[in-house]
Amino acid sequence: MLIDAHCHLDFPDFDADREAVLARAHAAGVGHFVVPGTRRCDWPRVLALGARDDVSVCLGLHPYFMDDHREGDIDALAAALDRHPEVVALGECGIDARFTDTLDAQWALFDAQVRLARARNLPLVIHCVRANDRLAKRLRQLAPEAGGLIHAFAGSPQQAKAFLELGFAVGLGGALTHERARRLQRSVAELPDDGYVLETDSPDMPPAGHQGERNEPVRVSEVCRRVAELRGQSAERVAADSTATARWLFGLPASE
Repeated sequence: MLIDAHCHLDFPDFDADREAVLARAHAAGVGHFVVPGTRRCDWPRVLALGARDDVSVCLGLHPYFMDDHREGDIDALAAALDRHPEVVALGECGIDARFTDTLDAQWALFDAQVRLARARNLPLVIHCVRANDRLAKRLRQLAPEAGGLIHAFAGSPQQAKAFLELGFAVGLGGALTHERARRLQRSVAELPDDGYVLETDSPDMPPAGHQGERNEPVRVSEVCRRVAELRGQSAERVAADSTATARWLFGLPASE
């Protein structure tokens, strides 16, 4: 079985055919989906999806949406986490250094979310763009004991090693299927068997050959095949290893 460890199935992109999207994924062997929240206004949609047996959910405040976040959102997040023990991680949170005008506010929001996760012993789901080294340094300082996931990892083998040493796994998605992603492909080849999970970031980050299309969880199988090629392993081995890591990371039942 495969697990899509990061997909935004709550997004309106799927409103017209969400059940068909899930059915296609199931037919391809994708048995579980982890859906992160990105804004306070989206959390009810995410939590509603979490009522499904094949979906686990996270709640967080994403750095891409800084203009949508408001004073009081951290308190609301704390209350939501306390009301919903089914939430498996805090996220999607993180740092996106492309947006320099909000970077100080991003770090403040990130720090607050790490403190919430640490207080509740929840793993973190972290979005990190152009800030791997700074993020690793901050995580060493804040020391979230439950670790978490560096979503859509695109860094070097050395950066991957730093996150693994901090108790994090890295998320591997469509980016690694593109020919130009040589550094990321080297990182994938060098990861330990328990150091990664597979993800799609649907509806974004489509694999090579699907540029311009809506991404779907069914394509985690394409990511699996490419990871297997890069690691010199069978697709079955990669599926088993990534699924075991996702279950460990998010506390998913092994009998599923």
